[in-house]
Amino acid sequence: MSEATGLLREPWESFERQSEAGTLGIWAFLASEILFFGALMLTYTVCRIENADAFAAAGRATNIWYGTANTAILLTSSLTMTVVVQATASGDNFRRLILACLTVTAALGTAFLAVKGFEYKDDIEKHLVPGAQFALTEKSAQLFFGLYWTLTGVHAIHLTIGILLVLRLALLGFRRRLELDRNPEIRVTGLYWHLVDVIWIFLYALIYLPGRAS
Repeated sequence: MSEATGLLREPWESFERQSEAGTLGIWAFLASEILFFGALMLTYTVCRIENADAFAAAGRATNIWYGTANTAILLTSSLTMTVVVQATASGDNFRRLILACLTVTAALGTAFLAVKGFEYKDDIEKHLVPGAQFALTEKSAQLFFGLYWTLTGVHAIHLTIGILLVLRLALLGFRRRLELDRNPEIRVTGLYWHLVDVIWIFLYALIYLPGRAS
């Protein structure tokens, strides 16, 4: 690829090296994120093994419809983000498609947060926040919901960051202040977005499905 596209940044002398460094950097960052979420999920797993009945009862108290809707939303956002990355990598002029899919991806991420907000409101009204007025009587059910609020809250923060990154690309693209074709920033953002989506799939299985299997 020609270096006249304006994508080359200091201190790199070639676009290829810059692109490889960006890819290596994001994979190193994603590895650290996997370790972080992995530790939280391992904590959840150990607690679930030690408190199987209480966690099953608490899992049944979660709203699976909200969780399933948000899973569908994020899976769709992964599709639109994949379209963005593939269209960018092709080298053809798919500017309108890229911008449209970036906008849809950010909108879907925002929709996820909106649904999660309604779910949190429902949880609060049902007294599913650990504390003196906690609704469930099963021992260790509060532990489940303590982990629920922690895991989903941290995930929501990561998703919010992803939405801001996608909106930044879309805004700069609309203003023609960012080259879209083969831009490594888009690939890096896409990898981050997919990680957030994959983490949610694991959270969905851990949080919403316990106690519901026949």
